[in-house]
Amino acid sequence: MPLGPLRIPETVWFDKAVWESLSRRDIGEVFRRLSRLTGASQTRIGAAVGLEQGYVSRVMAGRKITSIEVLERVADGLDMPAEARMALGLAPARQPCHQGMAHTAAPRQGDTPVDRCWRDDLRAAVEIRESDVNRRDMIRQAAFASAGYTLPALRWFTAPLRPPVNTSGRRAVGQADIDAIREMSTTYRRLDNQFGGGHARDAVSRYLHQEVVPLLADGRYDAVTGRSLLSATAELVQLVGWQAYDRAEHGIAQRQLTLALDLAHAADDAGLGAEILAAMSHQSTYLGHSAAGIDLARAARQTAQRAGLPVLTAEAYVMEAHAHATARDEKACAKALHHAEQALDRADRSSNPHWLVYFDEAYLSAKFAHCFHALRKSSPAERFASRSLKMDERYVRGKAFNLALLASVQVQRGELERACTIGTEALMLTTRLRSSRAVGYVRDLQTQLTRHRQVPAVRQFVSRVDAALGAQR
Repeated sequence: MPLGPLRIPETVWFDKAVWESLSRRDIGEVFRRLSRLTGASQTRIGAAVGLEQGYVSRVMAGRKITSIEVLERVADGLDMPAEARMALGLAPARQPCHQGMAHTAAPRQGDTPVDRCWRDDLRAAVEIRESDVNRRDMIRQAAFASAGYTLPALRWFTAPLRPPVNTSGRRAVGQADIDAIREMSTTYRRLDNQFGGGHARDAVSRYLHQEVVPLLADGRYDAVTGRSLLSATAELVQLVGWQAYDRAEHGIAQRQLTLALDLAHAADDAGLGAEILAAMSHQSTYLGHSAAGIDLARAARQTAQRAGLPVLTAEAYVMEAHAHATARDEKACAKALHHAEQALDRADRSSNPHWLVYFDEAYLSAKFAHCFHALRKSSPAERFASRSLKMDERYVRGKAFNLALLASVQVQRGELERACTIGTEALMLTTRLRSSRAVGYVRDLQTQLTRHRQVPAVRQFVSRVDAALGAQR
């Protein structure tokens, strides 16, 4: 008699030990804990995931599973929620596009989750909103995995272009609706730059789910309007992901950026796709995953070249350079920076998308400075960090970053009092922001200076940081 479905309470997947096992891809430990928490036997687990009992036994005894195909089978068989799949380094589950087709057929061995319907993206947006609201603390702590960007990037290049998007819902959707979404995105992006990712994050998320998602779900539009609507939605979802990244909610950010990339693919918007891939690279490098940062930057560059956007190509090159620098590969970094300069020389700024306006000489100088700072080349790092401060004053968060960077370079140069003076400017701006990254840069500077506590200016700066930031890290 066939065994029925293995029913696992959803709370099991948010058990701290289970999360840690998923993050390590320790499937044996996952099986052992599921067995203890649910009472399931090895045979029962094997039936659920399509593996023989003997193989399950060997896995529980310590055998490692490295095959993505087998990991997908395990995740599907155990009906892991999207958060657990992301912790394991897999993309969220794909469901059939047509109603009534879910669960009617078992996945075939070798199936690759690359084809998806835009309605899957819509469903994922709703699921992310629910998990964002209800489980933010757990996701923030455990869900980011650099491997989680592998399948979305692969899907971007290999998934066929989807059929034209059109629906016959109750509400007519036109260009005015799309213009309104883009205008709201521009407004929220300005607030993000001025006050940090935490300032309007919840407002953007509410707008996305209360105003934009219903247009997709219940709107009436043709193929041209549908793709424009998906593109505008992807842009807004990317902003939500960027805000989560700035707030150190890295698991949420990863899921949102993944969804944004899928929406951009559905919209056939190569330029926006390149920008999202660059954002993925930015986050990966920031978190120390330089290899993933390099791969994603290269994917962004190839996409930007396909889109015919030299400025975006330059951005992808500097992202790649930064990742090389964090990996201490000076030669590869220099090559990427050279290509970035060449691409920028060829660029016609008048054709830039509106969401790329931030990429100017100051931004480019800051990325160059980060590269030289990571390579411990303090002279060019100081030169470019100083140039980065000749910037649009509306980018308050960016200025806080650049000041902290210049101060850190001064520490490298042994200019401690100057570092404290510049660091104090960065601190004052940071107190106006709701940005975990800004706090992190100031705290890093504080840590670098702490070893020089014998200098009065350093002691004063360290105390000032603690007084201003309190328990923030």
